[in-house]
Amino acid sequence: MSQQESSVTVELPDGSTLDVPSGATVEDVAYEIGPGLGSDTVAGKLDGELVAKEEPVYDGAAVEIVTPSADEYLQVMRHSAAHVLAQAILREFPDAKLATGPPTEEGFYYDFDGIDVDEGDFDDLVAEMEAIVESDLDIEREEVSIDDARERVAGDPYKEEILEDLAAGDRGADDDIETVSFYGQGDFSDLCAGPHVASTGEIGAIDLREIAATNWRGDEDQPRLTRVYGTAFGSESDLEDYWERKEEAERRDHRRIGREMNLFSIPEHSPGCVHFHPDGMAIRRELEDYIRGKNDELGYEEVWTPELNKVDLWKTSGHYEHFCEEDEMFHWDQASARTEGDDADEYGLKPMNCANHVHLYQRERRSYRELPKRYCEFGTCYRNERSGELSGMLRVRGFTQDDGHAFVTREGIQSEVTRTLEVIDDVLADFGLDVTFKLETQPDDSFGDDALWERAEDDLRSSLDALGEGYEVEAGEGAFYGPKIAADAEDAIGREWTVGTVQLDFVQPDRFDLVYVGEDNEEHTPVMIHRALLGTFERFMAVMIEHFAGRFPLWLAPEQVRVLPLNEETLGYAHRVKNEFEADGFRATVADGDDTLQRKIRRAHDENVPYMCIVGPDEEETSTLSVRDRAEREARDVDPETFRDHLRAERAEKRLEPDFLDE
Repeated sequence: MSQQESSVTVELPDGSTLDVPSGATVEDVAYEIGPGLGSDTVAGKLDGELVAKEEPVYDGAAVEIVTPSADEYLQVMRHSAAHVLAQAILREFPDAKLATGPPTEEGFYYDFDGIDVDEGDFDDLVAEMEAIVESDLDIEREEVSIDDARERVAGDPYKEEILEDLAAGDRGADDDIETVSFYGQGDFSDLCAGPHVASTGEIGAIDLREIAATNWRGDEDQPRLTRVYGTAFGSESDLEDYWERKEEAERRDHRRIGREMNLFSIPEHSPGCVHFHPDGMAIRRELEDYIRGKNDELGYEEVWTPELNKVDLWKTSGHYEHFCEEDEMFHWDQASARTEGDDADEYGLKPMNCANHVHLYQRERRSYRELPKRYCEFGTCYRNERSGELSGMLRVRGFTQDDGHAFVTREGIQSEVTRTLEVIDDVLADFGLDVTFKLETQPDDSFGDDALWERAEDDLRSSLDALGEGYEVEAGEGAFYGPKIAADAEDAIGREWTVGTVQLDFVQPDRFDLVYVGEDNEEHTPVMIHRALLGTFERFMAVMIEHFAGRFPLWLAPEQVRVLPLNEETLGYAHRVKNEFEADGFRATVADGDDTLQRKIRRAHDENVPYMCIVGPDEEETSTLSVRDRAEREARDVDPETFRDHLRAERAEKRLEPDFLDE
């Protein structure tokens, strides 16, 4: 056998290559690099996918070695922690049936059938899990044949189904699979691909978080399962830090703050659809006005397009096929006497605005001199998200995008994308958010040929390079019609949220036969650029509520100034002061109830009002104010005009904190 036939070549993280014998594993590669690395190997990554160290490498694979110092080690440890949970559950509920138990960003979970457990049982379960960890059980991998595996999982319907999928090559499994792996620790064994740490003792700290109901494989027609969430860390101090962050996140939860500040509601009769209350609408209007200014700066023309359309529009665009495959689109047959004579009887609610903007472009014959042609819209769309995945304003069924579409020549792509990225960067800075740009590349369900995708991705890379910002690459995360740049914003407690996006689209212009007449008098196909500066108003408002913990900057606060009269005699002066604020466009109120002044101050503070103006007989006599902010700082004998001048500047400059009393 020749050298070429008996070996494979793999690529290492530094770009170098290494020849190893055919059949070599990730661990073998590590030992080839060096014995120290080999002995430290916990797992590996093949072309970015986390795998067990026993996984064979293949020719051309990009190989990374995972050791205890690697970022991925925590994920491996949490996978083992999920097995510890399953082992503890089986000790408490011997008849339980196991489904799946992967690691997650926050920890891990395991799905079970046949258990009756609630959070009141957590102390006992955690004690059992800690005992398993303290036992330092070896975690051993065993490869078995498909037939032997069938005997091992007999009677467990979920493992049986997983195994048969593997044997049949379904759900991404290799078609020629002959063996599967089990991982065992003490009296526990589970069908699992891994990877795992060497022993349960490597789990530094473990805890349980919550319980939820789910369906097998996310299918509402499948059996109902109990999902138990947990988390694990390398040390007790890391676990304590996690719980502190969790408590802070719960304190900032936009659903709780939204109720307390009376900003929005999502009633049962409109699941996944937000009702904005007057104060919530005040915030949304500020965001809309702000984005309108940015759209004007970028040269967009505002339009409005209907939410109801015949589905033929989305069959051409590709949205119908894409969204209906997963039942994500609201559509129905509307055959009746009222629609008699229509060309089609199937209607739907738009899942995206882009196809309607295509219609606006193609109504006229276009010249290269008109491009870029830009349309923007606060367009409301609908998607049929699963009930169990709805989450306040972060995950909804009805949402309004600050959407925009630019039709450009190929030569105009880089400048258009770069200008848009610069504005997104500025926008997020105005909200005190640090941004990380991520290039999301061609997904498995993409439309269009690979050459078009490669050109589109190269164009976006060029724009990111021109911007001068660092960026990350998220392979396979683009939309089905084009690669995307996502702007991920980091909030006040370090969480990342995807907000703004810029996306190239070579597919829809081709599907709709869009053209423009070039300088050569020939017809050419334009490139379509999809962009959103904030994303959706619902999601962005949720992020802002949590980022500011309800303590909005002056310009965003639903109530900006509250005037507090000392007594009934000064009520008239209080209203005159309030009217002067309103004349300057500020949202101001008078606290004219019977409460004491201290109770009025406390209520305004608890309701996150940026500024309070206290007025009594002395202030009325001297035509002054006593100004207090929500940080409990106070100044007396303030000239009202001086204060309003400051507020006008604070609002215009979009300062993040009330700062009149900084001086």
